[in-house]
Amino acid sequence: MNIAPNLNRDGSTIFALATGLSRAAIAIMRVSGPDSARLLTVLCGKLPAPRYASLRALRHDGEKLDDAVVLWLPGPRSYTGEDGFELHLHAGQAIIDGVAWALTALGARPAEPGEFTKRAVQAGRIDLLQAEAIADLVEAESAAQRRQALQQADGALSRLYEDWAERLRRTLAQQEALIDFPDETLPDAVEAGLLREIDSLASEMRAHLQNHRGELVRRGLTIVIAGAPNVGKSSLLNKLSGYDAAIVTHRAGTTRDAIAVDWVLDGIKLRLVDTAGLRETEDEIEAEGIRRAMFHVEQADIIIHLFVGETPDLLRDDALLVCNKADLASPPPDVLGISAATDEGFDALFAALRKRVARLTQGEAVPLTRARHRAGIEEASAHLRNALDGDWEELRGEELRLAMRALGRLTGQVDVESLLDVVFGQFCIGK
Repeated sequence: MNIAPNLNRDGSTIFALATGLSRAAIAIMRVSGPDSARLLTVLCGKLPAPRYASLRALRHDGEKLDDAVVLWLPGPRSYTGEDGFELHLHAGQAIIDGVAWALTALGARPAEPGEFTKRAVQAGRIDLLQAEAIADLVEAESAAQRRQALQQADGALSRLYEDWAERLRRTLAQQEALIDFPDETLPDAVEAGLLREIDSLASEMRAHLQNHRGELVRRGLTIVIAGAPNVGKSSLLNKLSGYDAAIVTHRAGTTRDAIAVDWVLDGIKLRLVDTAGLRETEDEIEAEGIRRAMFHVEQADIIIHLFVGETPDLLRDDALLVCNKADLASPPPDVLGISAATDEGFDALFAALRKRVARLTQGEAVPLTRARHRAGIEEASAHLRNALDGDWEELRGEELRLAMRALGRLTGQVDVESLLDVVFGQFCIGK
């Protein structure tokens, strides 16, 4: 990575609690920085063997703080690339506070959000894409989110973008040859091949941008249950979520606002949204609920259009049409029928939902996962289109350089300092 070797510009040694603040048996304090060896020596008498867990008594100013499991992690083979250590403490708040006070008294300072991972990026241990994946791992709530974050943390997305950057470098070299040696008789096939490669790269980037799978898995899909009043939307929400999240009555218009619950289906994080019944009304509060319901319908990834009786016009062309109260009357032909009262048809409903969720979230291609990635690829793709459309070889070369720069910003190979605060501001303190 094109990053200056001065990893820790203020020369500080930082510490943070890597585990949460909830009640637990063990708390892990992380420390990283050039003064780590001295701090650990003061606390436990001498340095343990590198990367071996050792039980040590921690002391400061003659007072015993705790009996802790200590890991000495000298750089550069550490997470941050610096010397560092971990203290596995008993999780009493007085112990945590005492160790933190001792570290501060010895010259360390509390870490800022994401500062450990920020230092890992500055040291070239990981790139920005992998750093973002680590944040996603910490936040993962479903198996699909975990798998996707691990894939990106292992460098799958980085390798794709770096492959594009390498191909761009070769293409730019050919373009520079055409510019620098205009009097040489270079085969026409050189320029033709150059243009084919630019077009191929632009096509691959367009296909990459059309794949929204990674963003959907990362944030979770939204399934909206919509339809007329009293068709069983709230009952269906309760059945799918497994608890009574919404009030169910025979009175029309009970649901005035959207009710959302989190749900996991086949390892995919979902959000189920129950909405106000759609009908003409003069009630000001109900009308606002209906307006909000239509907003959710427009934004939904999947819509369950629930009805009873005659088949209604679809709220959206891709809506899943479901007829409720199939125990009382047969559903229309070719329409999925269920009964929220008897559970009839729910196996078929789950199968239909699984199919739609899989279609939106499964695929072989490595997906982008964040708006920052999308913006970078859109910028690179735009420069490639400009390169194809340009008549002057010098302008084509400049567009190729700008495309490479856009890709470099994604991994942190260029302009990394302007991105660090934005990327790592979302991290927890101990990461």
